[in-house]
Amino acid sequence: MLAIATSYLALWAGVAHAAPSGTCAPMAHVANGTYTGVHSTSYNQDFFLGVPYAQQPVGNLRFKVPQSLNESWSGARDAKQYSDACVGYGVGDISKSDSIWYPNSEACLTLNIVRDSTVKQGSKLPVAVWIHGGGFYMGSGRDERYNMSTLVQNAHKIGKPFIAVTLNYRLSTWGFIGSSEIAGSGNTNLGLRDQRLALHWVKENIAAFGGDPEKVTIWGESSGAMSVGYQLTAYGGRDDKLFRAGIMESGGSINPNFAQTANVSSFQTMYDNLTATVNCSGVADTLQCLREVPFDTLNSVLNGTGGLPAYGFLPVVDGDILQKFGSVQLKNHEFVKVPIISGTNTDEGTGFGPVGINTTEQWYQYLTGPDGQHIPPPLARRILELYPDDPSQGIPAYLGDQRVPEKGYEWRRTSAFAGDVTMHANRRRQCEAWAEVSAPAYCYRFNVHPADVPLLSGATHFMEVAFVFNNIAGRGYHYGKPFAGVPQSYIDLSDMMSTMWISFIHDLDPNSHAVKQDVHWEKYGEKKPVDLVFSANVTSYMEPDTWRKDGIDFINSIARALWR
Repeated sequence: MLAIATSYLALWAGVAHAAPSGTCAPMAHVANGTYTGVHSTSYNQDFFLGVPYAQQPVGNLRFKVPQSLNESWSGARDAKQYSDACVGYGVGDISKSDSIWYPNSEACLTLNIVRDSTVKQGSKLPVAVWIHGGGFYMGSGRDERYNMSTLVQNAHKIGKPFIAVTLNYRLSTWGFIGSSEIAGSGNTNLGLRDQRLALHWVKENIAAFGGDPEKVTIWGESSGAMSVGYQLTAYGGRDDKLFRAGIMESGGSINPNFAQTANVSSFQTMYDNLTATVNCSGVADTLQCLREVPFDTLNSVLNGTGGLPAYGFLPVVDGDILQKFGSVQLKNHEFVKVPIISGTNTDEGTGFGPVGINTTEQWYQYLTGPDGQHIPPPLARRILELYPDDPSQGIPAYLGDQRVPEKGYEWRRTSAFAGDVTMHANRRRQCEAWAEVSAPAYCYRFNVHPADVPLLSGATHFMEVAFVFNNIAGRGYHYGKPFAGVPQSYIDLSDMMSTMWISFIHDLDPNSHAVKQDVHWEKYGEKKPVDLVFSANVTSYMEPDTWRKDGIDFINSIARALWR
């Protein structure tokens, strides 16, 4: 399987159509030495692949904050192949796994750079840094679905060229292990710190590839968008001048999880269980013991079933890189005040809501119970009122007043709340906070059902990605293609969205003469909060940001009660 995946990867990257032997290979002279990349004749682009931005987190560097590179070299090193992806899981549900298609290991802290071949050192082009999603437990920067070549090619054609960067960061337990021992040693939120060090590397070295370190946009989807949101609020909103803009697709600065990820003590029991399982409990330094466990042994313990890792470590408020709840930092305006794009998909909740709930009482128990959402009873009762037992108010809307018994009699109701509490409420608060400080925010709702998911899922999570990346061919989509058999309006929408993203990366404004659009994307205003609704069935349009207002406003009003 991995051999097949490697051949796919070479094809999308253009490596399968690299320049013939004897052609001058692209080179870049960074702070530590010189890299030789590979030229793609298919795209007329240069790729620098698998470039380390940190010392690899192996041996005594496992479960430790990332360390800057500490070597230099003469001559040139090859940057012609992707490194392994960071260790990720999710193999229990093959249709949802981002990690099984690519070889992975601990030695994974690398990034990849794509540029048009006409770009040289000193070009000072804007830069887009993609931070992949995957629930903080799977995914990689080498995933074919995040092929930057089409965007870089389109950007060059419309006269808004940019340099593209994708990166890997540690995932699951490897990147987010938490406990008092972890906090005491200063090794919390390792994956977020990996991202931060990668951004420092970009600032110091991207000029060697033709990029402008003062014009970096950080960009992600789902947990990648959460990562962007966390970088915006990192260290209390300290501006280290690592980026000038951010793009957040279905995620942001507010954690969609509740009290269980509030602080490092939330994971103490999980950490103790892990150390006991690998015979590290009762020793003087359990963390050092974990570093010395053979990789295969530790990996087999961490690899769960059913589509999830065995241990659910996630980012936590640690008082350092994440100093406070995201809702508190947004309220206090403790964030880097740069232009953003922030949006969600209409039917996010069909991917996050519970299945099999048939009565109001069952849902109440789910909302309040220890195996559910841990919501205080008075707040849960108000949620029942705001999300009534009326399927016509649920999602997806096209079902009208129908119920879906096979997913639970209350499924449309619970899915509406799930989408609002995990995604829509957080997005709205993000845009409101930006408007409060008069920072440009372009906000959206994606309302399109692609061809590769069941109709019942509606415009669910992740579905905008293929449109934004203009991935009409469906590269990297192993089970169905998003644009298979769709009308031309879908292609046109993808062209418009991808060009808007390019324009924002280049100009900090998604509106451009190069964008073939029937609507002007207005900024989100404190007195005029508006979203752009992306649609393929009718012309995309601006709407007041009052969609599902009562429920979303209540969710935002109780953010601190939910510890997020």
